[in-house]
Amino acid sequence: MTDLTPNLPEVVAEMAALFERYEQALIDKNVDVLDATFWDSPHTIRYALHENGYGFAEIHAHRIARPPGPGIKEKRIRLEILTLGRDIATVNLEFKVRGRDLIGRQSQSWVRFPDLGWKVISAHVSTMDGAPLW
Repeated sequence: MTDLTPNLPEVVAEMAALFERYEQALIDKNVDVLDATFWDSPHTIRYALHENGYGFAEIHAHRIARPPGPGIKEKRIRLEILTLGRDIATVNLEFKVRGRDLIGRQSQSWVRFPDLGWKVISAHVSTMDGAPLW
């Protein structure tokens, strides 16, 4: 049976470091690190604010087109990391959007592959303005 113990401290610390590395790579536009973070697979998905990336090749194409800089995150509001066992994790960030009265949300699903290490298999970034949809 697979061990799904939540939030083993050493796994949470490892995931937090990987997330911070990814966030810094976004600011620096370090495409090598950004690419290394994501699973190189046609099954990987990244929904961003202005594009959808279906598969690693599309995600990479968006990465090289994006300008460097601090991006849309002005301030972090809440960061939640959940690890299950030693090989599954989710990272969710709520943030204030730079220069706008909007809240942003970012989520990542991570898997540790035996031969590749930790990789994002699915990611999502969106904003919400507080107006209900119904």
